[in-house]
Amino acid sequence: MTHVFTLDEAQDLMPRVKAITKPVFELASSFSQELQALEEHQEHTRAEELHRRLQTLLTAWADTIRALGPDVKGLWLVDFDAGDGYWCWSYPEEDLGHWHSYDGGFGTRVGVENRPSRNKE
Repeated sequence: MTHVFTLDEAQDLMPRVKAITKPVFELASSFSQELQALEEHQEHTRAEELHRRLQTLLTAWADTIRALGPDVKGLWLVDFDAGDGYWCWSYPEEDLGHWHSYDGGFGTRVGVENRPSRNKE
């Protein structure tokens, strides 16, 4: 069962989400740069191994975030169920400042202050 988060609950969890995400993002960025160099030099075996390591890293990040209660909707994109949509955060944003409906997505998000009036936090 999905946990429904008040805005305060989601914001209280953000320091942990950010603390988990930042070092994983930095390592993934490093892996991606190395992977690009390996592919440019046609070092396919090493590139395939690094690609597997990168996938494992990203899966572990997503699983760790989900274990806290929010959902992972994309790379570095974390959504907290708000009961009528999602509180939405994307790395490297500083704060949890957006909301979007269940039917909408990242492209339709609005500032939390502009969330439709139903069940405002």
